[in-house]
Amino acid sequence: MADENNTPETNEEETPEAAADETPEQAADAPAEEPVAEEVTPEAPAAEEAEEAPAVEEAPADEEAVPAAVSEKKKKGKRLPRAQRRQRSRPQRERPAERKPITRLHKPESERGRRQERRGVVVSSAMDKTIVVKVDTIKSHPRYKKVVRRSVKFHAHDEQNAANVGDVVRIVETRPVSKSKHWRLVEVVEAAK
Repeated sequence: MADENNTPETNEEETPEAAADETPEQAADAPAEEPVAEEVTPEAPAAEEAEEAPAVEEAPADEEAVPAAVSEKKKKGKRLPRAQRRQRSRPQRERPAERKPITRLHKPESERGRRQERRGVVVSSAMDKTIVVKVDTIKSHPRYKKVVRRSVKFHAHDEQNAANVGDVVRIVETRPVSKSKHWRLVEVVEAAK
């Protein structure tokens, strides 16, 4: 039991960490440390009360200030009308003494863009003012070099119904005339035999 109760000499040699690890019974046996702890604790609450007292007195003042701040909200710049927004000065550019006269440049007379042309054979002329032209293309395959034949059918506008089935015609790309017609007949190159 003598080992459990430390002498005052050994208590003085202990570090504060060791004192913190002691059980409450061991802390009660050490008389040197208790007065120090008691002296610190009464001062701390007194200091806290002193700090809290002005805070309690200031609280009503803060409560009065809060409604004033709510009523006087600072308006954001983006919600203000343009006339009330903050004006930023822009650097003034130099104004020439005389204004240049507006001159119109002569437009060269040319067609609007490059229109594509195709030559093909009329497959159907049953519709009014519309012909179906079959255009054959012959290409060699880029990798295998085999000659590949492809054909595409175009609906073309024929105003006078001049083309018949079997005619070789020349058609030109144009503005959309209907849902499927984007071409128009330019000339009948070769009539059917």
